[in-house]
Amino acid sequence: MATLFGRVFSGSDEMYRLAQEALDDVSKRFADSEPVAFPDTAYYLACIYAMSGKKITNLGELKEIMEWIKSQMTRNNKTHDIFTSGVATACAAEVIEACKYIGNPDPYGHDPLWGHCTDAEVRELGVPLVTGDIPGFVVFIGSAPTDEQALALVKSYQSKSVFVFMVGGIIDQVKRLGMKTGFNVRVVPLGYDLWSVSHVVSVAIRAALIFGAVQPGDYDGIRRYTFDRVNAVINAFAPVDDMTVACGAGAISLGFPVVTNETENMWRVPKSLIIQEDVDKFVETSLEARGIKIKITNIDIPVAFANAFEGEIIRRGDMQFEADGSRVDCLELVRTREASEVEDHKIEVIGPDFDEFEVGSKISMATIVDVAGKKMQSDFEPVFERKFHAYLNCIEGVMHTGQRDMIRIRVSKDTYEAGFRAKHFGEVLYAKIKSEFDVVVDKCQVTIVTDPAKVSELRKEANEIYDKRDERLLSLTDENVNEFYTCIMCQSFSPSHVCIVTPERLGLCGAVSWLDAKATHELDPSGPCQVVEKTGVIDEEIGKWDSVNDAVRKYSQGALEVVSLYSIMEDPMTSCGCFECICGIEPFSNGVVIVNREHAGLTPLGMSFSEMASMTGGGVQTPGFMGHGKHFIASKKFMKAEGGVQRIVWMPKALKDQVAEKLNATAQELYGIENFTDMIADETVTDDAEALVEFLTEKGHPALSLDPLM
Repeated sequence: MATLFGRVFSGSDEMYRLAQEALDDVSKRFADSEPVAFPDTAYYLACIYAMSGKKITNLGELKEIMEWIKSQMTRNNKTHDIFTSGVATACAAEVIEACKYIGNPDPYGHDPLWGHCTDAEVRELGVPLVTGDIPGFVVFIGSAPTDEQALALVKSYQSKSVFVFMVGGIIDQVKRLGMKTGFNVRVVPLGYDLWSVSHVVSVAIRAALIFGAVQPGDYDGIRRYTFDRVNAVINAFAPVDDMTVACGAGAISLGFPVVTNETENMWRVPKSLIIQEDVDKFVETSLEARGIKIKITNIDIPVAFANAFEGEIIRRGDMQFEADGSRVDCLELVRTREASEVEDHKIEVIGPDFDEFEVGSKISMATIVDVAGKKMQSDFEPVFERKFHAYLNCIEGVMHTGQRDMIRIRVSKDTYEAGFRAKHFGEVLYAKIKSEFDVVVDKCQVTIVTDPAKVSELRKEANEIYDKRDERLLSLTDENVNEFYTCIMCQSFSPSHVCIVTPERLGLCGAVSWLDAKATHELDPSGPCQVVEKTGVIDEEIGKWDSVNDAVRKYSQGALEVVSLYSIMEDPMTSCGCFECICGIEPFSNGVVIVNREHAGLTPLGMSFSEMASMTGGGVQTPGFMGHGKHFIASKKFMKAEGGVQRIVWMPKALKDQVAEKLNATAQELYGIENFTDMIADETVTDDAEALVEFLTEKGHPALSLDPLM
């Protein structure tokens, strides 16, 4: 009978042999100078980079690293450390995968296989991981006993918002039963070959590098981080070969339990290698083994409700109907009422229900939520409304975009046929608002209006309310409030990072405004958002206060001493890694470039978003680079210490178009510049530094005449 040690070493040897074969094959076609890289990452081959500290950039270096990988396979060491051998197996698997990308930037094609996950995708997971909307990851390896069991397992994890990665036959099993897969629905088929599992190991390891500021080559630091902060588990279906056993040892080394129904030549290792012969119990066993806590959400609707559906796209051909505020009257509104005016859990539908509309119809729809509570404040109303987007997107087969009276909601044919009707929107909103805002909401009722004439009247009333709110928000400046707020939600992944949220500087994730932070503090006084009284001014121009420094020192556990809220050069605010945008100084133009996570191309700095982002994050201060939210770009406090928004010289066109109206208004008000965004270059103009200066000179961009940044 083979021993567990023997199986790990045998699997390591086999993966190493296959890696060498892959290298030999590409060496016949490419020179040693041929570039080697996964797309859109600043972390090279992340498994190898993190564990060895070595940057692999070409085929020659990839060949050389094989000696180091072999040295980590510990069959001949006295310690016989099977776990280190397991990690080395993952590195060998990464070599095989890297060979696929040599000369082919997209060998998988995402149809349906995913392969490598970009840095932007890893960062995209940051906020939901921090908030617990994604409580953990599961990696399936192999094929379930039946297609039906495969689908049931994946859907069970999906309904619990656990992010699912798949390797092997299970990909075809769920595909045969019609399941949608992809990053947007958090069910990602990596590849059919076992070695594609290296891509999910890379995700876990990059979390340590991006969010934890762990340094490449710090083998023990990487393992401590993944063990403590990355909730992942492996589900391996029988039969399990030796290479899978070796990869399992690597997973256990990183803190990820392995649950399997394999009994042949397997040994139970408490809390690490768990034999569960009943595949139907994999989910329960796995969550318990890794200690993954699930938010219980029991809402009376005929389809699933989970965060996994937030990114689901409903195509026109798949939709039953849509409410589109750009074409017909639509709106979403929260109103504070007296307790006597609200009947708790009353859900009323005014107008025809969904089954009275033809397939493909555009319908008018108003969603009115009336709330009452002793602690309820009108300032919380827009906070609640913004939550509608997340709540409704969590419904299986529903897609929601926009807010206020410019929304789009699509309901799929499958969800409609399952029995989903107008009242179910009310059930979702009632349940979520009462559960998440129970401290301030005592009573809640929901009215769904589909009568076009009535919706048209309501839209006029709603716009009056929106206008009054905007006037109130415009008066909310850093100068006329007495307190700021901390936000340390991201510390579950980035232990030393602290956001200071002000009326004019939202959290860098883009999800926490000053009103959001205020509401969070009201709802949870001992939670992540704490009051920072604005006292002890040091320098208002760059945004320094004694009280702010005291707060960041306290909540970063001493990792930070001083923060400037309005400067990119002097003690800038730290970044965790899940920022929407990053800006960096561009020395030739005396300005800054800004790039958002969605942009895959290069900037005039010669770096992509991923490469720029790798220079900050993890709670460290990086003068000259700063992570931030999209809405901060148009703020009067954006880089105020260095001359403000007139320093912006380049950003992707899609981002520029998104912020143009507010950014132009800010530039006009502060500097008298009209149509400022016309002076800002984008990728359609150039991504070259010299050509950028030529464009800026032609446009008379103000950054060229400002004091030098450096």
